[in-house]
Amino acid sequence: MHALHASRTTNGSQKEEYYRSGPKSLSINGRSGRIWRVILTGSPNVVQSHHSLTFTLDDVIERRTQGSVAALFDVDNTLLPGEASEVRFFRFLWRRGLVGWGELSRSVAWLARHVPPFSLHSLRERKVYLTGKCPADIESYAREFCQAEMISKLSVQGRARLDAHRQAGHQLILVTGAPDFLIVPLAEFLNVPTVFAAKPEQRDSIYTGALIPPLPYGRGKCELILAHAQGMRLDLAGSYAYGDSPGDRDILELVGYPLVVNPIRGMARTAQRLGWPVTTWE
Repeated sequence: MHALHASRTTNGSQKEEYYRSGPKSLSINGRSGRIWRVILTGSPNVVQSHHSLTFTLDDVIERRTQGSVAALFDVDNTLLPGEASEVRFFRFLWRRGLVGWGELSRSVAWLARHVPPFSLHSLRERKVYLTGKCPADIESYAREFCQAEMISKLSVQGRARLDAHRQAGHQLILVTGAPDFLIVPLAEFLNVPTVFAAKPEQRDSIYTGALIPPLPYGRGKCELILAHAQGMRLDLAGSYAYGDSPGDRDILELVGYPLVVNPIRGMARTAQRLGWPVTTWE
C-alpha cells in the first residue's frame, strides 16, 4: 500500500484538495484479497453540507441517492466497544510467548523519546513490538485472536447498522488505524468488502516496525477516503460515517450523515458543538 496525499476537510464549507498520487487500498472479497490502484489527477473544490443528522435504521434502508453511497465504520470502540484491539492482541501474544519484556521496554523507550512524551500516538505510527517478527506468524496468531476474542465482542447495534447499510445497497468500508492483520479477518467475518487499515512495512519478509503511510488515523483516514471516493464515484454528501474519537473527526466531517459512537477524548463536546448525533453501542 503506497502513500497518497490529499487535504483534510475544513469546517463550514468543506474544501477537498486532491493531489497527484498513486495509492493502493485493500479490498477483501470473500477470503481473497484484491488490491486496486486509484490515481487522483484533478484539483476540484467540492462543497458539501450536512443533512438532517437524526436518522434510524429505517432511514438508512429507505434513503436513496443518485451517486454511490458509502458507510464508513471505525472499528476500535465503535464496532468493537471498549479497549483497543491491538492492546488486547499484544496481551494475546504475551500469553503465547511471542512478545515479552523486551518488546514492552522498547515500546516504553520509544514513547519516552517522542514529543509530547508518552503520547500514545507515537505507538500508532510505529509498531515497535512487531520489529523482527515474521508476518506469517503474526497473521496466523491474528486470525486465531480474531476468532477467539474479537468476533464475540462485536457491537450488536453496530452489526445491525452494517446489515441495514448492506440491505440498502451501500458500500461498506472499515477505516481504522488498527493493523491490517487484525482487521482483514474481521472484515471477512462481517462480509465487508473494503478495508483501510494500518499496513506494517516488511523488509526481507520481516516486519521493520514502521508503517506504510498514510496511517488511517485523523487526516490519514480523510486522505484514503477522498482518494477512494474519487475513484469509485462515491456521493460523500449522501454517505454515512461512524466513529468515536478525534481521530475520526475528519471522516465524520466528510459525509452528510455522521454519527458519534461511544465518544471518548472530548468527542461528545465536539459532537454537541457541531450538531452531530451521539449514541452508545454495546
